[in-house]
Amino acid sequence: MELKERLDEVRARVAAAEANAGRPSGAVQLVAVSKTFDADHIRPAIDAGQRVFGENRVQESQGKWPALKAETPDIELHLIGPLQSNKAADAIALFDVIETIDREKIARALAEEMKRQQKTVRLYVQVNTGLEPQKAGIAPDDTVAFVKLCHDELDLAIEGLMCIPPAEENPGPHFALLSKLAVRCGLERLSMGMSGDYETAIAFGATSVRVGSAIFGAR
Repeated sequence: MELKERLDEVRARVAAAEANAGRPSGAVQLVAVSKTFDADHIRPAIDAGQRVFGENRVQESQGKWPALKAETPDIELHLIGPLQSNKAADAIALFDVIETIDREKIARALAEEMKRQQKTVRLYVQVNTGLEPQKAGIAPDDTVAFVKLCHDELDLAIEGLMCIPPAEENPGPHFALLSKLAVRCGLERLSMGMSGDYETAIAFGATSVRVGSAIFGAR
């Protein structure tokens, strides 16, 4: 199956999941996760009309996305992997959305860089819903206070919450938890769901899903 066919299939399944959940068409944004794929592998997705992409690493993204964004200026690029504070300047310069804020040091670094570069980047807080020690993300019990700190102290407009449920668990309870936390934080956007569970995420209110292998194939 060609990339365009896989992309069309994912789009169709997103639309069906929206309908099954009683949500309007277009309620869910598809983020095509292009990490580890080079520009030549990404261009067919752009040619097929995909405009929103996700990457895990700042340095890898710097090697391919400036040229791709120059070719297609309306691309929206999301950072969906962990961010180190020493990469904050590069991240603000390249990305349109950063989904992985999970500690005060990163939040402060991003706030400073946005002021310095005079650029506003949309921001999400990553929540470690499974409390996995090897995984990034703030603890669920700390999320409301952290979002308040970002807003009140750092003047950061947090747009939504993001999570990656434990691979071996039913993702539904994790998506439900993230949705409840978003309500408590007064946030409307939820980045949740990947290739194996994005339809479940849509049923629980995802506003964006991050799909990689189902579009680009195995890495």
